[in-house]
Amino acid sequence: FKVSPTNLSKIPTDPVVTGASEGIGRAYAVALAERGLNVVIMSRTKEKLDQLAEEIGEKTGQKVKVIVADFTKDDIYGDIEEQLQDLNVGVLVNNVGALPTFIPCRFLDTKELDTVITKVINCNVKTMMKMCRIVLPGMENRRKGLIVNISSGIVCVPIPLYTLYAASKVFVERFSRGLQAEYKDKGILIQAITPFGVSTRLAGYQKANIVTFMPDDFVKTSLQYLRAGDKTAGSVSHTILGWFLQSIPHKLLHSELAMARMCDFVKKKTQTRIKISTTKVTCSEQPALSLHEVQRAQWELEALRSQRIHPNYSYQLLG
Repeated sequence: FKVSPTNLSKIPTDPVVTGASEGIGRAYAVALAERGLNVVIMSRTKEKLDQLAEEIGEKTGQKVKVIVADFTKDDIYGDIEEQLQDLNVGVLVNNVGALPTFIPCRFLDTKELDTVITKVINCNVKTMMKMCRIVLPGMENRRKGLIVNISSGIVCVPIPLYTLYAASKVFVERFSRGLQAEYKDKGILIQAITPFGVSTRLAGYQKANIVTFMPDDFVKTSLQYLRAGDKTAGSVSHTILGWFLQSIPHKLLHSELAMARMCDFVKKKTQTRIKISTTKVTCSEQPALSLHEVQRAQWELEALRSQRIHPNYSYQLLG
């Protein structure tokens, strides 16, 4: 249930957002800046970060610090800690994440599996723990802080064909809730966000509807649930969807028929969006597209060129 929004202006400045170049991370960076906070944005793509920093500065007048980091790598955290050491980090949004495959596939069918395992663990699991380790001491000393860890709605039930990704998000959820129990008496709020559909690159830029949010809308809604507990879906519709999935017997959800239909559904949706996208970007009579529509079109054309509708296509990294 919604609660009174946390007064973020009372939290020390310099919130840090990972995977901030697009999607949910970008939306959090903008939302925090709009609440009067200077922000630190991090991802691997400097050009996107610089564009976002300029946009935030022009829109809100807040200062933005850019830190370029590839979270699939192992040797980045010393530099990150050094760049953050002079800041009072009062808010951390762990958003960066890697999806092994948009089209569902069996674990052993994942292309370049050993490499993907390492990258997913580094990006989805290790980054969250390392960033918490970096900022928690300062929050504990000040007895004030907020950590938001982006998990996924699929943690509510075991999801075959997305096994590696789902398992990494279960870790995010359980780590966050355990950490909150350890530090709730220190004045630190730690919350796992478990959304379902949000129209980002990892979700193939799905069209917004009653259960699929645009990133800005989802972040605006989820911020209303900051004091709702150590875990929230961030919206009423996603909470209800989670209850519905939990009501389905695992024998049905994990049947060969259900898995085959899920694969067919995602492939057909992908192919349909590619056809629509191709029409949009090639027809000069079409009206100007929004930034989000352009990003979706670019993703779908890239998928077409690289034949990513095949179930073995390579992982995607947000940020």
